[in-house]
Amino acid sequence: MFELSQLRCFVAVAEEMHFGRAAQRLNMTQPPLSRQIQLLEHILEVQLFERSSRSVRLTRAGAGFLPEARRLLRLADAAALAARRTALGEAGSLTLGFTAASGYDFLPRLITAFRAEAPGVDLVLKEMVSADQVEELIAGRIDAGLVRPPFSRREFQSLCVVREEMMLALPSAHPLAEAAAVAISDLDRQPVIAYSPYEARYFYDLLAGIFATAGVTPVHVQHISQIHSILGLVRAGLGLALVPRAAANLRFKGVVLRGFAPALVHRAELHLAWRRDNSNPAIAILARLAK
Repeated sequence: MFELSQLRCFVAVAEEMHFGRAAQRLNMTQPPLSRQIQLLEHILEVQLFERSSRSVRLTRAGAGFLPEARRLLRLADAAALAARRTALGEAGSLTLGFTAASGYDFLPRLITAFRAEAPGVDLVLKEMVSADQVEELIAGRIDAGLVRPPFSRREFQSLCVVREEMMLALPSAHPLAEAAAVAISDLDRQPVIAYSPYEARYFYDLLAGIFATAGVTPVHVQHISQIHSILGLVRAGLGLALVPRAAANLRFKGVVLRGFAPALVHRAELHLAWRRDNSNPAIAILARLAK
């Protein structure tokens, strides 16, 4: 089988129609150039050039082979470029897991920045709860994930990308809706829509810590996993709810969000996590932008 170097020699001679100029173009001397052409003709079992002391011309076989040789060289150059870009994280693909709540604010901003920085990378998005993302990361089915803590596995590398305050969601007709801020004590003995201890364990534990610290005992009327569903129930008047500030981007009609005064110590965290042994270079770009 012929080599790419032989194709480059053939194309150079075919375009220059002169062995001396072709050798100069390729930064080589004429004898090895002639040898490469002879080897190529031997491999193909055809004569590519008609040579004389005064001129060089393509044979019919050479003229037919020229466009194919050019095409093969373009493909080879494109493959080499793709390999270099993939090694730099500028091409290839990256599969990113994310929680539904991260899609309210942080994820869209991250996607916009990543597409501008690495437009050649195919970004594949998969929505799933944090526990499922951890399993997918371990199995290698996703490259990185936007997850809630904790995840204590040593094989992960991570960074906190969001730390946001929790706010009170209440119906717009509720008496507290007119207040500029509310106190956590306002929730004592009040109906509260809580998070599921299974599908939304992180927020379930977070609220438990908030209420225990404040000595508040709300009445849990429902346990729901998704924030947008919780806001829908708040709108229906089933109870109040604590949601991260990013939920304000959902703009639920009939629901208002109020901050706490004094501010709550507990904040909702979102982390970007990936396996330490994942060699996908696009992760470095994603992590840099996520900061």
